[in-house]
Amino acid sequence: LTGQLLAFARRQALLPAVFDVGEKVRGVADMIDTVTGARVRVVVTVPDRPCFVRADLSQFETALINMAVNARDAMEGEGTLTLAVACGAAKPPIRGHAGSQNAFAAISLTDSGPGVPPDLIGRIFEPFFTTKEVGRGTGLGLSQVFGFAKQSGGDVDVTSGPGRGAAFTLYLPEAPAAAEDGDGAGADLGASPIGAGERVLVVEDNIEVGRFCTQILHDLGYRTAWATNAEEALARLGADGAGFDVVFSDVVMPGMGGLALARELRRRLPHLPVVLASGYSHVLAQDDAHGFELLHKPYSAEQLGLILRRAARQGARRRPV
Repeated sequence: LTGQLLAFARRQALLPAVFDVGEKVRGVADMIDTVTGARVRVVVTVPDRPCFVRADLSQFETALINMAVNARDAMEGEGTLTLAVACGAAKPPIRGHAGSQNAFAAISLTDSGPGVPPDLIGRIFEPFFTTKEVGRGTGLGLSQVFGFAKQSGGDVDVTSGPGRGAAFTLYLPEAPAAAEDGDGAGADLGASPIGAGERVLVVEDNIEVGRFCTQILHDLGYRTAWATNAEEALARLGADGAGFDVVFSDVVMPGMGGLALARELRRRLPHLPVVLASGYSHVLAQDDAHGFELLHKPYSAEQLGLILRRAARQGARRRPV
């Protein structure tokens, strides 16, 4: 419930990545087939060529599932649901907002249900609005789609009419293909979180969290130092990084925040990797293109160790000799 509300308000912290929309739609089709049930026929049409977007993959898949569930309920569990992807589409004017001639990926879900009544079509993306019976839904599924689309630089449109079903189209800006990186996150899926003596500067203003984090890292084999604010961290790092391999910082702190600290370190010490930790921070929600690794709170010891090990290795490759 909280996640859906944050999505609608565009206050969720996204983890954007570049991916091929057609490939992901094909991948999620089996899940949609399971969700919609045996009496709903799912048809998938995707282009032969790759079509890349930059978005949060988990939220993208959630948006598809939410639209599919909405279509299933509209068809009362029986009919045809068509998923289609078009590349290089222009975004039309939607709900009074200007369109765009830039290249968008258009992901549409079309059902064979009775359609949306004209007097309701303007309200379907409102949070908690639903025509379902009490107990059959929160009315937040389509609002999540709306919030995700807007926060990702796109939009969602719906066309419908009585007796001719409904077509929901999610528009996401196309993006250049991601460069292959054999040492990226995918290569670390089987890596160990155990450190090899890497030096980590922990920046955390909460005393209990700081103690907990440094103890975890010590147990995992990292050497740690702890700064209680960004200004202290900058002083400890100095002009050359003081031998630290990675900085692990909270985002929301008094004075200079973690994101401002990370940007300052990128300017001063471009070879020193920074990993940020946050819950649903409005700072990161407003600027998902910050370009830094993000670990969501609450996190496990294994998640913390893996992300720091990966960041430290990447920083070692960038460090001047």
